[in-house]
Amino acid sequence: VQLQASGGGLVPAGGSLRLSCSASRRTFSVYVMGWFRQAPGKEREFVAVNRWGGAAPQYADSVRGRFTISRDNAKTTMYLQMNSLKFEDTAVYYCAAKERGSSEWKYWGQGTQVTVSS
Repeated sequence: VQLQASGGGLVPAGGSLRLSCSASRRTFSVYVMGWFRQAPGKEREFVAVNRWGGAAPQYADSVRGRFTISRDNAKTTMYLQMNSLKFEDTAVYYCAAKERGSSEWKYWGQGTQVTVSS
């Protein structure tokens, strides 16, 4: 399973970025996919997940209302639209995949750096 995250960069506080995570067609159709982030000196934390079966996406409290997770099945790409960015959103963002019904995020992309200037 290969995941390729992209779209990070430097943005001023209040700005927006859209991250992308591309995957193979099989990965996209079989696995649950989500976003995580790791800030300097902190543990990796959950950001958002696309759920199966038409269930609404789930978000961390810290990003709910500002971030939107979505997917384009034709392009086998998952997105994270990040609006109203804050300094504390600065982190390396990772896309990840897990098997349906599993709690283990087994597959990880290489990460993309998001830096929000205050």
